[in-house]
Amino acid sequence: MEHFHAEPERFVRQGFPEAIYTPGKTLKQVTDIAAVLLKGEGPVIATRSDAQTYKALKKKYPASVFHETASIIHIKKNRSSTKKQRTTNNYICVVTAGTSDINVAEEAAVTAEILGNNVKRIFDVGVAGIHRLLKYNKDLKSASCVVVCAGMEGALASVVGGLVSCPVIGVPTSVGYGVSFKGVSALLSMLNSCAANVSVVNIDDGFGAGVISSLINKRTSK
Repeated sequence: MEHFHAEPERFVRQGFPEAIYTPGKTLKQVTDIAAVLLKGEGPVIATRSDAQTYKALKKKYPASVFHETASIIHIKKNRSSTKKQRTTNNYICVVTAGTSDINVAEEAAVTAEILGNNVKRIFDVGVAGIHRLLKYNKDLKSASCVVVCAGMEGALASVVGGLVSCPVIGVPTSVGYGVSFKGVSALLSMLNSCAANVSVVNIDDGFGAGVISSLINKRTSK
């Protein structure tokens, strides 16, 4: 029998759980790791998941939920754990430059929601249609933090950083043509942002952005 060094106590220690990254794992490995993590107090999340993985987990844990666009499975022991508790009116804004960035944005948004946060989504407001972004000025400025998912040249993170006084988490996406180098161009643009409130996670790392935004939002709530 395989032994997994999963950490069911991580949520208590750090305020966010260990996630199951499903690519490269067998269905049995995923379900066995989930069984270990469910011994803890925090939510159990499987990232980059598909319908086949969901079917296997749903069979063992019927209350599990598949967020298809985010490719996230929220694995639950029972249906009583499905209630989302919101203890504050504070919220996170998750923004995309284009429609093609939505999958990564949903990974961030769903992660933050599973961790107990309110999330406002603002999609398809990139610099090529900057007038669309300005319609959401009030929502952006009232957020505790903003997650910006953008491919191509990744300029949207800097634009949003120049508008708001809260932290901005840039998520470069692997969206773009040729010399975008599958997100490297957007990553470098965000790392070179002249907006000092912009920090950056890895390419397509919606999960990481969701966790960080949750930590910021909950500390702001206090």
